[in-house]
Amino acid sequence: MLIEQITQALTALREQKPLVVNITNYVVMNNTANALLAIGASPIMAHSKQEMAEMMSFAGALVVNIGTLDSAWTKRMIFAVEQANLHNKIVVLDPVGCGASQLRTNTSRQIAQLANRLIIRANASEVIALAGEQAQSKGVDALDSSDTALTAAGFLVNEYGASVVISGETDYIVSNTQTVKLNNGHSMMPCVTGMGCTLSALTGAFAAVGDESGLAAAAVLGVVGEIAAEQARGPGSLQMALLDELYQLDEQTMRQRLKLEPLNRERVE
Repeated sequence: MLIEQITQALTALREQKPLVVNITNYVVMNNTANALLAIGASPIMAHSKQEMAEMMSFAGALVVNIGTLDSAWTKRMIFAVEQANLHNKIVVLDPVGCGASQLRTNTSRQIAQLANRLIIRANASEVIALAGEQAQSKGVDALDSSDTALTAAGFLVNEYGASVVISGETDYIVSNTQTVKLNNGHSMMPCVTGMGCTLSALTGAFAAVGDESGLAAAAVLGVVGEIAAEQARGPGSLQMALLDELYQLDEQTMRQRLKLEPLNRERVE
């Protein structure tokens, strides 16, 4: 049933080609825009308050990534989330480096509190820090394993009415109705900068066509990352192969390759 939902979401995305507004960091703009194009969505990297109200009136979703944060960006992000709320659009929050500084932690919590319809996509350490617990991180890199963030994810679901995607060696998608474990991907993927940011952007695209859990995006990136790594010689060729595999991905491949396991909801409360 879950695999059917994922493949239907992939078909819907390619048919609808949703516009995804990205307020994202300088490091990954090109990567995430290319990934959205490859999967079939339409990206725009919009940062100006002067056009954000107009953009959010017809966009499918808003992705907010705090990777290169400063006071000017924070004001733009807050305004964009307000406009997303006004037009009943989903917000995907990528709290890059949450826990590494008070600025990042406080800004992440402010955005999470403000968004009416929210998906949080983060690594384990960011999820733990966002929930107010002590996390282990080195800058923007997680030192906690995904399974250690399940309790924190459950807290965020209840606190913000959000769905939470914990990405890592194992991915967990936590919502108020279910928790799903994904075991796709490859150990080379963290060697490419912005892989998590790419997942956040894809999460926005799938949210725009109805998947507000984050499951479809995590499943897709895990499968294509796994396939791309089988042919890549290193991180450079992995990045190119991943775009090609996003473009080529079909339902049959998803059904053959996807490794998912529904878990009992009680395990995260």
